[in-house]
Amino acid sequence: MKYGMNLLLWSGEMHESLLPVLEQLKGMGFDGVEIPIFNLDLDYSWWGKKLDDLGLQRTAVTVRNLDDNPISSDPAVRARGVALNAKTLDCCAAAGVEALIGPYHSALGHFSGAGPTADEWRWGVDSMRKTAEHAGKVGVRLGVEPLNRFECYLLNAQEDAARFVREVSHPACGMMYDTFHANIEEKSSPVALRAIRDVLYHIHISENDRSTPGTGDIKWGEVFDAIVEIGYDGWLTIEAFGLALPELAAATKIWRRMFDDELKLAREGLAFVKSQIAARRHA
Repeated sequence: MKYGMNLLLWSGEMHESLLPVLEQLKGMGFDGVEIPIFNLDLDYSWWGKKLDDLGLQRTAVTVRNLDDNPISSDPAVRARGVALNAKTLDCCAAAGVEALIGPYHSALGHFSGAGPTADEWRWGVDSMRKTAEHAGKVGVRLGVEPLNRFECYLLNAQEDAARFVREVSHPACGMMYDTFHANIEEKSSPVALRAIRDVLYHIHISENDRSTPGTGDIKWGEVFDAIVEIGYDGWLTIEAFGLALPELAAATKIWRRMFDDELKLAREGLAFVKSQIAARRHA
């Protein structure tokens, strides 16, 4: 098992003022960090070297928007989405990123007023297959992320995301499980995790209010029991959001502070996650 921390708690873009934070995360015992890749013009090879020097492995996160929506009815917009996913993957390769996760299957926060049409599903699978082909070439895995119904409409349920990935049918393409979204959409975390075990590449550990894992209402016992039961042994990455960046707070609908301090959240969250895994492996 590898333990990671999503850097969106601090910033939507990599910048040098994050270096002290990265050093502290390494000191806490994190194996790696999840870096935001929204600005495609940064020197990600420089960041790869810095993170190597710190001994931090890395995954990355990105999104797609309405003007580059991979399920748009406009072929030019879909092509733009595929092209930007490919450029993002090139940034990942430059930074030594292992996996790119996120809802880059469709436009974040855009709704048609109905569920996905057969055409939108087909366009999405086709766009993701092209993305997966590029991912395979540059040596990065894809962790397609289903979101709750209030953030997207293509992929909400874990079962649907798994079906989507199976239809993409490329070894570079898997999916991820996020405890925050699943807490909204799934009747049972164990049932959901068992159903996706063959395509599960990544897990986000996120509390029901996006604060410190272990302090809220997620049924963590069931979640960790299932993680160990299915033999998952990849990344467990803490994802939490705060008010540090107004644009990120607006996107994640965070209107009030949910925790005392970012580094305290990371430290206590890591201790919680490690203790849950250790208790089950040594039982």
